[in-house]
Amino acid sequence: MNFSHKVQAMELSPIRKFVPYADAARAAGKKVYGLNIGQPDIKTPEAFFQAVRGFDEDVLAYANSQGVAELLDALAGYYKRLGLDFERKDLLITNGGSEAINMLMTAILNEGDEVIMAEPFYTNYKTFVGQAGGKVVAIPTTAEDGYQYAVKEKIEKVISDRTRAICIINPGNPTGKVLTRDEMKLIVDIALAHDLFIIADEVYREFVYDGKEMTTFGSFKEAAQNIVIVDSVSKRFSACGARVGSIASKNEELMLHLLKLAQARLCCPTIDQIGAAALYRLDPSYFNDIKKEYEHRRNVSVEALNEIEGIKYGVPEGAFYITCQLPVDDAEKFLMFLLTEFDVDGRTCMFAPAGGFFSTPGVGKADIRIAYVLNAEDMRAGINIIKEGIKAYNSRK
Repeated sequence: MNFSHKVQAMELSPIRKFVPYADAARAAGKKVYGLNIGQPDIKTPEAFFQAVRGFDEDVLAYANSQGVAELLDALAGYYKRLGLDFERKDLLITNGGSEAINMLMTAILNEGDEVIMAEPFYTNYKTFVGQAGGKVVAIPTTAEDGYQYAVKEKIEKVISDRTRAICIINPGNPTGKVLTRDEMKLIVDIALAHDLFIIADEVYREFVYDGKEMTTFGSFKEAAQNIVIVDSVSKRFSACGARVGSIASKNEELMLHLLKLAQARLCCPTIDQIGAAALYRLDPSYFNDIKKEYEHRRNVSVEALNEIEGIKYGVPEGAFYITCQLPVDDAEKFLMFLLTEFDVDGRTCMFAPAGGFFSTPGVGKADIRIAYVLNAEDMRAGINIIKEGIKAYNSRK
């Protein structure tokens, strides 16, 4: 049997491919702290479930391919509170933020085209770019330089005649890097000078710490035709299973092409959209306590990481991830050791090996991403298992 070159070039998700081993460890009676995936344990707002329970149509029919009017209007209202003027025609509802990225790459890339991303980046970008026939061109960053990539020389060095977009995850996944407004303006100016799209993935917009302010790329009106905003209810409202994302752009031609793709997949789930509309109508004060909780979890995680000798990482300014370089030879082998051979009083830990978050060959082999989505006590316990596991793993040699 033959399979496409594209699918053979794809890799299994570094976030999910070790799940069977974690399941086996649980089946053997071990407690496994899941630090591998951005699945918050924050309670989903009751407004979502009330809206779903209140759905009383006689037929569960197809939704409009663009999205149900109730959700489009609620999303427009959310953006209005951010100072952005998006109308229904500027919005498209997608099956999670992942489909939004997938559609965008299909819409803008031809075979051999390139998108620029700071490295490390959320691994599925590489999947979707490759699926569309394109290539991720990385701007390397390190914990030592604060994962800084908004530097004119760094960006322009990797622009070629095949570059079609600069993809920005802000706040960053997996680093927690948050751009200042001046840094964003620099990227906007470069995109305008080279006629590039800015794909602004802002799904963690509300989660910025240490008193920092988050600015949306949508506020740069001079680049309205270049800027595309990706959003999602998954992390924002702890509603990952709803699979409701969105694309917002003033570029009418782009939105028309995206609608073709939306019509080809028919629609997003009707009931989930009804629930998501209720989420986007929540008062902004909803985020106050949740942001404080994530900041507390970050602080506890950082305290625990500081107890690991030889670790390298940068303190995240937003989102809820930390990228770390461990003092081990191979993060995947170390994870397998934790899941199959090691425990502390019947407990072990799962993280995401971060090699797949890089496109530069040979980089990231000892790196991991942890998500501080569990309560502070569990975060401390999980990271302590990593610390003790490193000692045991390295002492085997």
